[in-house]
Amino acid sequence: LKQDKMKLSILASLVASAAAFTAAPQKSGVSSTALSMAKFKSKLQYVPCISVEDLPDPGSATSGVAAGLAICIAVDPKGGVYALGDKCPPVNQPLSFGKVNADGTIQDPVLGTKFSLKTGEVVGAWCPSGIGKLIGGAFSPIGVPTYPVKKSGKTIDVQVDVNAKFNFEA
Repeated sequence: LKQDKMKLSILASLVASAAAFTAAPQKSGVSSTALSMAKFKSKLQYVPCISVEDLPDPGSATSGVAAGLAICIAVDPKGGVYALGDKCPPVNQPLSFGKVNADGTIQDPVLGTKFSLKTGEVVGAWCPSGIGKLIGGAFSPIGVPTYPVKKSGKTIDVQVDVNAKFNFEA
């Protein structure tokens, strides 16, 4: 009985903690990292994210930083390169630790949600893993931002709002 109460207490704490970070649903897609109260005008620009030699093998992903933003660089099994936000909703673990699938998705390594490499939208079930069902139930499904990406010399460049970090810190 004492162990059951302890388990229930831990479960309640987890759910309450997850619910505290619940955000209103938002549409993902090409990132709009500009804030509504921006002090600096939004400025989209291609910036280096990773070197070409650090590009992961087909079917895998790696992390990089572009203008202060955490970016997941994913390579599909056919060699297509994609850039997405590197924070998996709802608890922000790195998407770059995920599995890149042949169906054009990358899968959250912990909660199991699949995100489209092209649009960032959720594909299939939201948080389908065991712990994902518990945590994900407290949140509305939400995708991840996507960014245009290109090879430029010896770097993989990602188009981001270079003023987003300044506006966030302002």
